[in-house]
Amino acid sequence: MTARAPAPVPLTGDVVRLDPMRETDADELFTALDDERVWESYFGGGPAARPSDVAGMRAVVAGNLERATRGEHLPYTVRLAADDTVVGTTSLGDIDLTNERIHLGWTAYGPSWWASAVNPECKLLLLGHAFASGFGRVKLQTDNLNPRSQAAIAKLGATREGVLRRHVRRADGTFRDSVVFSILADEWPTVRDNLRARVAKAR
Repeated sequence: MTARAPAPVPLTGDVVRLDPMRETDADELFTALDDERVWESYFGGGPAARPSDVAGMRAVVAGNLERATRGEHLPYTVRLAADDTVVGTTSLGDIDLTNERIHLGWTAYGPSWWASAVNPECKLLLLGHAFASGFGRVKLQTDNLNPRSQAAIAKLGATREGVLRRHVRRADGTFRDSVVFSILADEWPTVRDNLRARVAKAR
């Protein structure tokens, strides 16, 4: 199956709905992610990248949307399906159609929704979208200083491949080592069933 660019369409589950990000989401995203714990986990480049106000978050959203217009990135705003409350963001990016590979990441939720059904269902929806679009490999990676994220990725059933040393510059100018995981298309059915069970249990 030849990979094609994943369509920028809403993805709806029982717990969350992922809507393609819009400029007007910035205010609600700022509210959801305005917590030092989110940025201490090195989301978005770490604490130095934390927006100090809504204008700062608007700049972050604008950057995401600019990359989306180039076909490099598909950012989503994560909402609760029950009442449309914005709880975070996640994305597909680094889209390589020739080699049928894509990156699932740029993920953050407000701490109130950590260890809930939100993350497993987001991963269920995005992985399903990627594999249905013909990709054979989905990469997930995180900062080596973020053990919580590493544990969450491993819990998905992703395979830990290794560490890319001095890989990405953080917002404070230091360089992070990135821990890389992947899920392949033939592993997806097992991962999918595990995620469905986790969502059902968490609910």
